[in-house]
Amino acid sequence: MDTQPVNMQNLYEQDFYLWTQTIVQKLKENKLNEINLPNLIEEIESMERSEKRELKSRLIVLLIHLIKWQYQPEKRSESWRSTITEQRICIELLLEDSPILQPMLKEIFEDCYQKSRLKAADETGIKLNFFPKKSPFTLEEALNNYLN
Repeated sequence: MDTQPVNMQNLYEQDFYLWTQTIVQKLKENKLNEINLPNLIEEIESMERSEKRELKSRLIVLLIHLIKWQYQPEKRSESWRSTITEQRICIELLLEDSPILQPMLKEIFEDCYQKSRLKAADETGIKLNFFPKKSPFTLEEALNNYLN
């Protein structure tokens, strides 16, 4: 890494990847006074929001397909089964990387189900009222092998 002084704010704005590498190097060298802390804080907070958003998004997609699977048995396909499996695996991997998100699943489950219900109604053409307001499956069933 270049030993010349670097304007960290300019680097942050011009080459984000190089900025991250420079931050890592400065942390390793314990040069904390050379780190532009506001940008580092902003990026860490952004990562946190991104992880939460991904968890919600994957749970919504999973629930949409579980709803369609349950309420349109005549249209079940390997594609739906594959999407269900993929979302379960991705949620599992996300939780392995960030176990702190595990408790959030219970907090977001009901809201994600409501969003899934809306999307499933839109995708299937089935009236929203046909789908129960309360999820017909538990969080544990959704994340495991629930397909009936």
